[in-house]
Amino acid sequence: MSENVFSSFNISGQGMAVQRMRLSATANNIANVDTTKGPNGEPYQREVVVVRAIPGSPFESNLEDEIAMTRTSIAHAPNATPGEYPPNNSVLQAKTATDNTPPRLVYDPSHPDADENGYVHYPNINIVTEMVDMITAQRGFEANTSAFESAKNIAKYSLEI
Repeated sequence: MSENVFSSFNISGQGMAVQRMRLSATANNIANVDTTKGPNGEPYQREVVVVRAIPGSPFESNLEDEIAMTRTSIAHAPNATPGEYPPNNSVLQAKTATDNTPPRLVYDPSHPDADENGYVHYPNINIVTEMVDMITAQRGFEANTSAFESAKNIAKYSLEI
C-alpha cells in the first residue's frame, strides 16, 4: 500500500514539475515577444517543452494492456499490476526545445534591425498561443495538485483506520 501511495506522490510531483517547465517556457516566450536580436544575432526562438513517457514504466504497460483488452471485449477490465519503475521512479522525461518555425516578418524600414528590404525579423511567437499554453499549464498543475492532495488524504485516512 505504501509503495502505491508514494508512487502517486512521485507521479504527481513529476507532473507538477513538467507544468512548471511549461509555465517557465511560456514566460520566457512572452518576455521575448519583441526581441529581434538574441546573443547569436538572430531573433529569439520560441521555447517549447517536449514530454515523453519513459518506455517500460508500469503506467505505460497497464495502459497498453487496457487498450488491448478494450479492443477484445468490453467486459475486460484488468486490475493494475505493480511493475518495475526505473531507478529514480520516473514515468516521463521532459526537456525544453526551440521551435524552428521561421520568424515573423514585419515591414518597418525605419527600425534599426530592418534588413535590406525593410523587413524586421521578429520571434515566431503568437501571444494568443502563449496565453492558451499558460492557461493549460496552470490547469495541469492544479490537476496534479488535486491528485497529490487526494493521495495524501487516502494515506492519512488509512492510518486512522
